[in-house]
Amino acid sequence: MVQIKELICKLEEQRSLTKEEFVQLLSDISPEDMEFLRVRAQETSKKYFDNKIYTRGLIEFTNYCKNDCYYCGIRRSNRKVERYRLTNEQILECCKEGHRLGFRTFVLQGGEDGTYSDEDVVEIIKMIKKDYSDCAITLSIGERSYDSYKKFFEAGADRYLLRHESANDEHYSKLHPQNLTLKNRKHCLMNLKEIGFQVGAGFMVGSPFQTLENIAEDLLFIKELSPEMIGIGPFIPHHETPFAQYSQGTLEQTLKLISIIRLLMPNALIPSTTALGTINPNGRELGMQHGANVVMPNLSPTSVRKQYELYDNKICTGDEAAECRFCLERRVQKIGYELTVDRGDFCAVETIK
Repeated sequence: MVQIKELICKLEEQRSLTKEEFVQLLSDISPEDMEFLRVRAQETSKKYFDNKIYTRGLIEFTNYCKNDCYYCGIRRSNRKVERYRLTNEQILECCKEGHRLGFRTFVLQGGEDGTYSDEDVVEIIKMIKKDYSDCAITLSIGERSYDSYKKFFEAGADRYLLRHESANDEHYSKLHPQNLTLKNRKHCLMNLKEIGFQVGAGFMVGSPFQTLENIAEDLLFIKELSPEMIGIGPFIPHHETPFAQYSQGTLEQTLKLISIIRLLMPNALIPSTTALGTINPNGRELGMQHGANVVMPNLSPTSVRKQYELYDNKICTGDEAAECRFCLERRVQKIGYELTVDRGDFCAVETIK
């Protein structure tokens, strides 16, 4: 059997492994090999991005969702959620505060809320671009048609986040109701790429029924798709879902996968997620030290943050935007990184060596 360090070196040099090699890397790694992997990932990240960490201001503008995904706290069947929609004026106010604090990317995230027509979303995009033309807009609003995505892109949206959640059909079907399919999710991702978006994919680490083989398939799909952004975080159960009693994903496996993905896709934009910070007080810092280079502080009004609860015990639900921003800045500086004030586009960093 190939030694783990040899696999890590092969991954760094060739930017790919076989499914069997990924499984071996995920299952057999020792603490010493884990540190070797971490250092290689951190050095790769610094080669492309120096010590810069990109910030994105997250605006959770609606928690209505037509879907019933088994892991999600704002799923349609959860009758205990206090639902809300931000007005366009509230969204603009979030952008105003974010811009003042130095954010140059706004992430509009919401459930798949059928109340918002294509025209409504286009209006929001144009409204933000009119006042903040120096900022990028990222959308994270789920599965839409090719024509819808094209309208959003032409209106000025720059990026689109759509986690694939699982690249294995059987596993995907265990996480979602029958009306949601991996085939359509992949179709949406390919459409987004074709239109010209900077695209984000990703998956939960340690989700129910997930095997190491499933994760290896996720990694191979990421290589095939070649997304500009890759978001992974630990699965954390929500008490009002069918998965309430399942164990959460582990810190170790999540950090290991951040490092693997950094070597697989060396110039990708990889967030150190709020979920990582939720399962460990230093989770986001550890994510950066394992190769992540993006953080997404919350700009949503504090009055609604607790209602956008995808999983239990989510951090920073009571903090004002400025608190989130400056707290993160201090924490990032403490480990030798710096928050950078620019859009942080994939194409802008792609050529840095």
